[in-house]
Amino acid sequence: MSEWIARICVVLKPAVNDPQGLAIRGGLHQLGFTDVSSVRAGKFFEVKLTAPDRPSAEQAAQDMCCRLLANPVIEDYSFELEPLAAR
Repeated sequence: MSEWIARICVVLKPAVNDPQGLAIRGGLHQLGFTDVSSVRAGKFFEVKLTAPDRPSAEQAAQDMCCRLLANPVIEDYSFELEPLAAR
């Protein structure tokens, strides 16, 4: 068994209204960052898991996203998987 780190990014789909992103854009404009035209807010997860191999770790990360971390109706997700060095 190997240890892996999955870095998971979840964002609202482009067609979904993002009030948090709009509020952040407004705050950036008030701070003088007037060139910012759009902000999309999201969630970031770093998950440490144990799996026998990369395909199993990828499947586990995929399942976590589909079943809990993302709402597939309104959110998209992506992840990167990296093996943790043996200690």
